[in-house]
Amino acid sequence: MTADGGQDDVVVNGMTRAGMSLEALDSVAWDELETAHPHDPVEDVPRTLRLLALAGAGATEENCDPLYSLVTRNEGRTPSAAAAALPFVIALAADPAMGARVPLVELLVAMRAPALTDEDWTGAWALLADPEPAVRRAAIPLAAGIVRLLERWQVERDPTVRLPLLLALGEAASGETGTGRISDAVDDARAVLADVLAGDDPVLWVAAVHASAGLDRGLPVRQMDRLIEVFSDLALRPRFEEVWYTPDVDGPWTREDLVRSTAWLLAHDPCAELSFCVRLVETARRTGDTALCREAMDVAWRLLTERRSVEAALLPLAGALLTDPDGAVRLRAANMLAVLGPAAAPYADRLAEMLNDDGADEYLDGTVGEIARWALASIGDLRALPGLIEQLRAQAEEPGRGYGIGEPRRPEIKDVLVPLRRHADVLLPAVREAIRQGGARGSATRDFLEVLEAWGEDALPALPDLLPLLADTWTALHVVGILAAMGPAAASARAALQNCQVLDYPGNHRAVAVAAVHIDEDRAAALRFFGDAVLAAEQPGYGPIDALAAFGLDAAPYADRVRSAMENSVHWPRLSSAITLWSITGQADPSMQVLEEFVLPIADGGDGLGAFRAALQTLIRMGEISPAIRAALLTVRQSERRLSADGGYPMVLCDRELRGLIERALACAGPHPGETC
Repeated sequence: MTADGGQDDVVVNGMTRAGMSLEALDSVAWDELETAHPHDPVEDVPRTLRLLALAGAGATEENCDPLYSLVTRNEGRTPSAAAAALPFVIALAADPAMGARVPLVELLVAMRAPALTDEDWTGAWALLADPEPAVRRAAIPLAAGIVRLLERWQVERDPTVRLPLLLALGEAASGETGTGRISDAVDDARAVLADVLAGDDPVLWVAAVHASAGLDRGLPVRQMDRLIEVFSDLALRPRFEEVWYTPDVDGPWTREDLVRSTAWLLAHDPCAELSFCVRLVETARRTGDTALCREAMDVAWRLLTERRSVEAALLPLAGALLTDPDGAVRLRAANMLAVLGPAAAPYADRLAEMLNDDGADEYLDGTVGEIARWALASIGDLRALPGLIEQLRAQAEEPGRGYGIGEPRRPEIKDVLVPLRRHADVLLPAVREAIRQGGARGSATRDFLEVLEAWGEDALPALPDLLPLLADTWTALHVVGILAAMGPAAASARAALQNCQVLDYPGNHRAVAVAAVHIDEDRAAALRFFGDAVLAAEQPGYGPIDALAAFGLDAAPYADRVRSAMENSVHWPRLSSAITLWSITGQADPSMQVLEEFVLPIADGGDGLGAFRAALQTLIRMGEISPAIRAALLTVRQSERRLSADGGYPMVLCDRELRGLIERALACAGPHPGETC
């Protein structure tokens, strides 16, 4: 019965209008089967299928969604209910009167699994010839091989289906070639691709380049001139959105999407990839194609954060784009110059003229003026300083700020201010005012405190503004760190430090005690404090071993305990102990061997960059490096990769810092044949 009491006309002779037998659905022994997730009852499978069948033309994607967690693979395991559900899902997807047919086909694609290979997929394959182009397009992944794709290619005329068919042909042929089995079907697929590559449809030609890349990765490089020509043709731009669909993406691909994905096809040839984006920018500037220029600049930004060798080519490009009429392009250019730092000095005057430029991009963080000020600060230009603290505070207090980690964006406060320590006397008044106004719970307060800790004694004038923050657990530990960095110069804070409020955790109380020792002018008492703590530690790797390093040879009596910690610990405790052992004995060995453990892996692509930085800093202080370390550093010096595990602009900043340390460490080895320090 219907809701209004009328006769339900869904069932006719035991069949629904969706072509699915409800009697057959009820006849399945569902209670003997299981779903993909133990917490999902198997009864939900027939219930969901029944609701879909009864919904008919009114079925929606939301009606299909529960089946994904019920009958698709979970962690490689295909649930037993999947095989039982398959014929019913096929029947629903095949019914032309059914709603949500494309989602149902997509569900079939998601259900594919080796465990279901022997099931009857005939009805699913028939969807490749369905009257609806959207259904045919969604069914392409169901073809299960080159032969069916070729058969469909011969008769398919809808351009929105032909293009994804071509891409699928290339992928299938590439996959089969990769297995070492070259069939006649692969040769036929190659012939289709070659025919399209020789054709006169520019958008389908781009698809053929993409489809062929798995078979011939050098093809996109050889065809780069025409690729740039096609992407730069404004008349063709809407054509991409008209025909470029793929089953795994909702909606059409834009020309800009294709520029991005084409750049990835060139990634195996770094010079070609760089040339591709630079030439697109240059062409876009000549034609006034701002959308293309933005996208090519986004590709350039990715390259800049990944490879250091592109800097020379992108510096003049970004500098020239500072005068572009499009604010979004200027924003991207300013971001590039900001991360390039001192190398961008030739463009400082132009950047200074842009400090009030409110150009922006709706999808990127910050304005041109904000990034221009950061760029000036990175260069070391004093024109960045007026208003800098106010700008950074406003940024931190901005509600709802969002950004992509890898995209151009406004920098963190510490990344701007820590390098400006030499200008602390100029910046401190504004920093102190920001801390006073924000208070302990201010959005920017802890960020500014992090900067003051890095500035150490240079932040001493701010001490009166810091002491009240010791009374709040939100900021107390940050201030404790600042006091420790200031050392005896902050001795007047002793009483306030004794009464500071921190969360009741042993590590917090130890941090307070350590800070108290650091600001105490009694060096001998401080050494006893840290030495006793190291000796009393339950395990060799525990205790403030690193604090002993500051006492140099005076801490030599504790060398045996430090050596034991080094020999019986791993990772950071081992490195810290090795650094301290050298500091308090003055002997390079055995610390040098431990430092090698944290340097050599980087030459092989390791990512322990925090420990690498600490090891480099120690080697510089030691004034010598081992032959093995020297060889590793020479290898890292020549590497293209950014020495950073972060995303976006920090990759460039971290890489520059570490490479600077590498050069200083290599200089410790002295001149070698063919080299100069």
